Amino acid sequence: MKSGHIDTFCAARLPPPELWPVRDWTGVPELNYAERLNCAAELLDTMIESGNGDRIAFRFPTAQGDLAMWTYRDLLDTSNRIANVLVGDLGVVPGNRVLLRAANTPMLAACWFAVLKAGGVVVCTMPLLREREIRYVADKADISLALTDVRIAEECEAAFAGRRVVHFGGSVELERLMNGKPATFTNCDTHSEDIAIIAFTSGTTGKGKGTMHSHRDMLAITDCFPRYVLKPSKDDVFCGSPPLAFTYALGGLLLFPMRIGASSLLLEQATPPHLVKAIQDYKPTICFTSPTAYRAMHGLLGEHDVSSLKKCVSAGETLPLSVFEMWKDATGFSIIDGIGATEMLHIFISAAGDDIRPGSTGKVVPGYQAKVIDDDGQDSPAGEIGRLAVRGPTGCRYLDDPERQREYVHDGWNLTGDSYKVDEDGYFWYQARTDDMIISAGYNIAGPEVENVLLEHPAVLECGVIGDPDEQRGQVVKAVIVLHNGNKGDATLAKELQDFVKARIAPYKYPRRIEFVDQLPRTNTGKLQRYRLRQENVS
Repeated sequence: MKSGHIDTFCAARLPPPELWPVRDWTGVPELNYAERLNCAAELLDTMIESGNGDRIAFRFPTAQGDLAMWTYRDLLDTSNRIANVLVGDLGVVPGNRVLLRAANTPMLAACWFAVLKAGGVVVCTMPLLREREIRYVADKADISLALTDVRIAEECEAAFAGRRVVHFGGSVELERLMNGKPATFTNCDTHSEDIAIIAFTSGTTGKGKGTMHSHRDMLAITDCFPRYVLKPSKDDVFCGSPPLAFTYALGGLLLFPMRIGASSLLLEQATPPHLVKAIQDYKPTICFTSPTAYRAMHGLLGEHDVSSLKKCVSAGETLPLSVFEMWKDATGFSIIDGIGATEMLHIFISAAGDDIRPGSTGKVVPGYQAKVIDDDGQDSPAGEIGRLAVRGPTGCRYLDDPERQREYVHDGWNLTGDSYKVDEDGYFWYQARTDDMIISAGYNIAGPEVENVLLEHPAVLECGVIGDPDEQRGQVVKAVIVLHNGNKGDATLAKELQDFVKARIAPYKYPRRIEFVDQLPRTNTGKLQRYRLRQENVS
């Protein structure tokens, strides 16, 4: 293949081809893309070329509470001006990685498209990440340029010491550089298999894993789940809570609506109270969020009108049957459940409408294949619990991490780390995670990462971090701690430790429950047995 990238960093750090999953592009006819492909041009430029420039792309509340709008033409013009800045002023060459950091705003979306138009690779990060987390991402992906919202620039500036940080969000550097730049841009001639994004996900060891996805992958997710399961129309207005740094939101709030000329309601604050109020005030029709958020919003439905909603999608954690039932009782329609993974980019098992079986995740999304296998890698009979294996047009390709690649991909199949069973009718039923990942309110949290921070506190001798069952969040982070002699394990110290963690990594990762014990369960070789902490439910 003839790459459009001059900087070959990504190509050189893909896994060896023999470790790649099977990527099947024959599942549905829409996956037959051209060899030369820039997904930004396909999603944005073609929308204007087809006469849809005046359609609304984004709706977003202003600081005064009014609803502002960008058309597709506004988005294209802004993206092109930023792309001209990237190439002409900031020296970006095709293949360079560019870190983006902001809440869900039109400017973040414009930067996303601009980087791809210039042939760069987008590395989008959550606003909640702290300096050490941002620095890890920047080092792992060898990033020398960041575009960040000026309101949250401090952590990024600290993480990027010695590297270039450009602010946006007002009369600041990026906007000044854009002044006078043309609203036209010649898009980079990328190959469909050139890497478009590196999406980082927490790993069970606490070290984030960069997952690499191509321009073709970006389009593939728009032509599978939304086309064959969700089935939106161009008049739909999408909304949701996840940051665009999550691939769940990247699809649900940006790529899916743009593929059909629909619009998105972008919210900088999208906690359940903010989200349910925004649904009432601005009347979106499709919502993407987590089971935890649906549970919380259900308690607010008596005070808010959400009748504009036609469809609701749930992913990020398993959807409890109780949440499914309470939402249907209150609204009259069923939540569309789904399972995806950052490694797979988006949802690959789901069901909608009359195909929904309450309690089941659903059936394989057209374009994908899935099965349940035993510990020897053999297909499990219907009804037996085993490991979920999936393959299709997207698949896991870790950034410079062949060891993890071998763990995730077996015989061409992606192993997601979930235990499932499948029934005779092809419906998949979630059972549990097969690794140490904590999934709390839709966030993936690595226990060892929280442990490493706690161990920096002078009072902590040892600790183990696990997911503890919680009715509201599915799981919460629980730390079981052994203290150095002379320290008292009381509520005051627990609060101090919680604040200590919040100040050093994203606040959603802090241990909501802390227990002080005399010793932790370990193997004969000294390895912490987190499974015993979960089994014993030490208290």
